[in-house]
Amino acid sequence: MELLTIGAFAARSRLSPKALRLYDRLGLLAPAQVDAVTGYRWYREEQVERARLVALLRQLDMPLARIAEVVALPGQQAADEVAAYWAGVEERHATQSAVAGHLRDRLSGRRTHMYEIRTVDVPEQAVLAERRHLLAHELPRWIPAAFDRLVKAAGECGGVAGIPFVAYYAEVSPDSDGPAEACVPVGDVRAAETHAAASGRTTTLRIEPAQRLAYARITKAQVAHPQILSAFEAVEEWVAQQGLTISGPCREIYFADWDAASASDEVCDIAFPVS
Repeated sequence: MELLTIGAFAARSRLSPKALRLYDRLGLLAPAQVDAVTGYRWYREEQVERARLVALLRQLDMPLARIAEVVALPGQQAADEVAAYWAGVEERHATQSAVAGHLRDRLSGRRTHMYEIRTVDVPEQAVLAERRHLLAHELPRWIPAAFDRLVKAAGECGGVAGIPFVAYYAEVSPDSDGPAEACVPVGDVRAAETHAAASGRTTTLRIEPAQRLAYARITKAQVAHPQILSAFEAVEEWVAQQGLTISGPCREIYFADWDAASASDEVCDIAFPVS
């Protein structure tokens, strides 16, 4: 069996000798033979295809650990994994592009949307709640799943007695994990107490006090990060201008059927308790 020197293999595979040594250490591309005395590496001709695959995956900025997973998969599964990885890249790029646009508008003082700020008085209500520490990218999946669980539980506790909302007790961002709390008002407090006690603390019962909310109404498209930040900031600015004080955690109140709504339909109120 004729072996290729590391230099010849590097030329055939379009990888540098330095990269080949790194991929060997990581278990991505082990040489066919290593001299026990000098440590010199030799490769087989049939390893060229795997090496070229690694090089191409690196051009996608795929992490080495994930490359190791891809090259270990059979053809179609490897292709599906690459497609899933790239879909994630495109989603991150779209988010970053939106953040960049938001920052340009914010730093230049330009407002792309003016919000009408209103107030509403909300009576005391009992809510079943799930609280979770999570990052911004986890919110779109967690919120509807948590609402589904809580609405189902509310069916055993006198039914849903108000509009579901998510309260934020600290910032949820790519670097900060809240916590956030999904809440569904319920009609039967005693039944809700029983359910919460039986849930093993995954669900809690909390009494929301009567309070006044200052809020801005936004569309489904505006719920996306970072557009939603503009609405939060608009409400905060209005509260300060009115000489009021924010007296509780900010919240997103989802009053419409999310799945049935179009991008331009109003679906959510961005609200702060004020006094």
